[in-house]
Amino acid sequence: MTGAALVAALDSLAQLRIAVFRDYPYLYEGSGGYERGYLTAYAQSPGALIAGAFAQVDGREQIVGAATAAPMADHAAAFADPFRARGMDINSIYYFGESVLLPQWRGHGVGHAFFDRREAKARELGFAMASFCAVIRPADHPARPADYSPLDPFWRKRGYAPVDGLIGHFNWKEPGDAAESDHEMQFWVKAL
Repeated sequence: MTGAALVAALDSLAQLRIAVFRDYPYLYEGSGGYERGYLTAYAQSPGALIAGAFAQVDGREQIVGAATAAPMADHAAAFADPFRARGMDINSIYYFGESVLLPQWRGHGVGHAFFDRREAKARELGFAMASFCAVIRPADHPARPADYSPLDPFWRKRGYAPVDGLIGHFNWKEPGDAAESDHEMQFWVKAL
């Protein structure tokens, strides 16, 4: 999605992100206003990509998933600073913001399609590396569902690996909390 189609979809994308990220492991209580601003940055980045997954729901087409990506240099400093601190050239990194997909649509290859699309865009634009980050939660976290299955094997199969010590810090409010708290995020990378 780009241009007018992206602007028209901002509210739906914001609601999708809030719905998916509310669950473990993110436990994120977002707001429409924040999400709209966050997603608008993608609309303003000439190298950005937002891929959507659509399905017929109750007789009309709705967005059920989305994946974002943009040059790391176009992201907030909180994303780029851990790379800069390690002496890495952020201009060589294409950053995958997120992949969100409603639970009932998982297991049908959409996640692979999202990664394929973003990696193809990164190569097309000449980036040397792709990266994303994942929230770090202890294995015994009280909100972890008994049937939770980490995505680490999926990411590794696609050639990504976590980089020891490459950690970002981001603040957000968890459901039921009165204030934001700090969350550590592990960056994963892949040479393209």
